[in-house]
This record gives sequence, C-alpha cells and structure tokens, in this order.
Amino acid sequence: MTDEQLISEFQQIEDNFNKAVISNNVEEIKKCVTEDWVLVDSQGGIIPQQGFFKVLEQGTLSHSTMTKEILRVKVYGDIAVVTGRGQNTGTWQGQPLEADEWITDVYKKENEKWLCVLTHLTPVKK
Repeated sequence: MTDEQLISEFQQIEDNFNKAVISNNVEEIKKCVTEDWVLVDSQGGIIPQQGFFKVLEQGTLSHSTMTKEILRVKVYGDIAVVTGRGQNTGTWQGQPLEADEWITDVYKKENEKWLCVLTHLTPVKK
C-alpha cells in the first residue's frame, strides 16, 4: 500500500472516530477503541478511558465539532502510528472549549479492524 493509500484509509478511520466523539455517546466511542485505550494530554496527563467516559456521561465535557487532517501513517504489522493535526470545539465544565492540536493515535488491528489504543494530544503553539 502506498503512503497516500494509507493516509486515505486512516483518514476514514479517524473521521469515524471523530463522529463517535462528537456524538458524545460512550457506546459509539467504544466501537473505535480498545478496552485499554488511554488519552494523553498536556493538562490531564494519562487519562484512562473510564475517566474520559465519565466526564462525557456527566456532561462535564462535550464536543460539537472535531476534524483531523492525517499527515503521516506508519504501519508495523498489526500496529499503526497515525499523526495529524486536529481542531475541535465543545464545552468543558460549562465553558466554551476550542483546541488546535497535534495528534498521534496508535492503532492495533483486532479481528481485521483498526482500533485506537492510545491518543496523544499536543497543543499547537500560536
């Protein structure tokens, strides 16, 4: 598969992940991630999925938009490292949220489906 084909394939996977996140529906998000998926960000550090799901279910965090441009994909057997830039909007603790971030998602192929095992976010410097 060429680099362009890989980027196209993972752009679709990421677009589906984005749709799941902006649904603010934990069951939809679970379809995109492994049981041990974690989120790493500059403010919360390593956030286990239970913590992420809890703030969604409580309404503390919600997303209204989320886009990602996939810039690089490297596949190592059943592991893929996907790097891109993403923007999202929503609310956190009732306050407007807007983010522009570098994103690295690590995927694992399970039963012929790519599932995210780790998402790492780095804010883009203004």
